[in-house]
Amino acid sequence: MSTTVWGIHTQDDHLFLDGNVIAIGWGEFGDLNQIEPTREAFKKHYEETYPNVKKGSIATSAGMLFRFAHEVQIGDYVVFPSKSNREINVGIIEGDYMYQPDSGEYVQQRSVKWLKHLPRTFFSQGALYEVGSALSFFVVKTYADEYIAALDKNFKQKTAIASDEDDETVAATADDIIETTKDFILKELSKHLKGYDLEEFVADLLSAMGYRTTVSKHGGDNGIDITAYKDELPPRILVQVKSQDGDIKESTIQSLKGAMREGDYGLFVTLSNYTKNAQKYLESTPIIRGINGTELVDLILKYYEQLSEKYRKMIPLKMVYIPVPKDDSGELDR
Repeated sequence: MSTTVWGIHTQDDHLFLDGNVIAIGWGEFGDLNQIEPTREAFKKHYEETYPNVKKGSIATSAGMLFRFAHEVQIGDYVVFPSKSNREINVGIIEGDYMYQPDSGEYVQQRSVKWLKHLPRTFFSQGALYEVGSALSFFVVKTYADEYIAALDKNFKQKTAIASDEDDETVAATADDIIETTKDFILKELSKHLKGYDLEEFVADLLSAMGYRTTVSKHGGDNGIDITAYKDELPPRILVQVKSQDGDIKESTIQSLKGAMREGDYGLFVTLSNYTKNAQKYLESTPIIRGINGTELVDLILKYYEQLSEKYRKMIPLKMVYIPVPKDDSGELDR
């Protein structure tokens, strides 16, 4: 049976490294041994203990507590990235779950023997990204073998840092970060912007792109939600916005064309996608441009800094630099 590798985060490096333990919080939850050892019992107790918590976080948090108490086995490995010295600490679980009510914030504990403390530069970018999980406690899956290999005394000679080879995991890591960001944006749009609210947002995005926009009165103007101009002169762009979950049909786009006059251009915006017939219709009608949820997210990322503060608060993003792979000529991919 293969050994499980766990990942864990903490705000108290001293407790972990000097106390030879790993720990998670949720002190008010109490002794995990006093709860029926099922995921459903843990979720029920979590909801009772934290009645004001967001519903969507109950299963995740209760699941971490359940795993810590009942799924972790003595002999499993654990990976802990310490912030104080920017090292990767690899250890082995030596003890069963312990409830330590006098230990401040981190009352749920297990004893661990730290086997190695290594610089982050010894690991591939993909391995580092995986243990950078947003969760406090999680299973390391994709790069588990790399962390187990780190326990080999010759590990340093096996890593990419000791050679001239490029880290092949950089591409996957960059793609993962980008896709995670895009998923987050689309979820926030779907959660906060329905109906008329999405129309207001699209108008703001078009303004950020340099268009002058007018949002139609609710329920009026023959189904046209926004009228946009690039400058004071034609052409006029008529915009229809749909926040429905299902794919947009050809007949819906035809209704937009029916509202257009000669010389007008049309723009259809949806958070979902278009049916095959609708896509064919758009391809054969070049005066109407269709934007789906994925394309909308790409535009948001491109013009994010020009969006109104209201929407930047709704979709909080931080500008960061991420590593990207080099192409065969040694230049960075664009």
